Amino acid sequence: MIKAIFFDVDGTLVSHNLQNVPDSARKGLHKLTRKGISIILATGRTISELLDLPTKDIKFNAYITLNGQLVLDETRHVIAGTPIDAGEMEVLAQTFISKHIPFKFIDEHGSYINYVNDTVISTQESTMGAIPNVGIYNGEKIYQIVAFVSDRERKILEETLDECSITSWNATGIDIIPKEGGKASGIKNYLEINHLRREEVMAFGDGENDIDMLKYAGIGVAMGNASIHVKNSADYVTDTVDNDGILKALKHFELID
Repeated sequence: MIKAIFFDVDGTLVSHNLQNVPDSARKGLHKLTRKGISIILATGRTISELLDLPTKDIKFNAYITLNGQLVLDETRHVIAGTPIDAGEMEVLAQTFISKHIPFKFIDEHGSYINYVNDTVISTQESTMGAIPNVGIYNGEKIYQIVAFVSDRERKILEETLDECSITSWNATGIDIIPKEGGKASGIKNYLEINHLRREEVMAFGDGENDIDMLKYAGIGVAMGNASIHVKNSADYVTDTVDNDGILKALKHFELID
């Protein structure tokens, strides 16, 4: 029996074509809530970014943000977190200071970037993201880093960082998180806190950073707009976000009528 469902945001709940949550998805979420099935966001976004997105008016039972690095309850208070390794942060901080690559550092309270260039602007515009404020790193715990890079720069980072993993969410946008982190890790923390088993949960996603949670959940559902790699990692492939993919999958598994 499915007791909780985790939803990615961009390309899963939110259509970038509509710049909104499709009515069919809202209908599905409402029916789940009425049946007592918990709905949880699992996103690479920060909680502050979510307040500016089309999901802001939907009441969720919890929030897994920063690709699993922070788990928040329904009142948006942090209940679990996994920061980036201190040794890796020494290397990453030097890159931040040198300004060779646009780096956005994200701590528990917010985010800031070392500098803004055209790549940052175009990437953020394509995903309805705000341009971060420029800031200074003062040694605080960092839970996720967003880098705006070329393929060559990504490969260099992958070869340099031993205790971090990298996933992409855009052609020029990548997330850097602890190796032991990820959305699956955030879901595991949530399940332990709420005494649930992985067999009792479902997850929806469309991006590379959703693969681990699609594999971890009892049922992993890939959106029709996902890449082949993501689809191959799922138990079921539904329609696209723009063609009622959420609602169709919920009906397929007879979670709603």
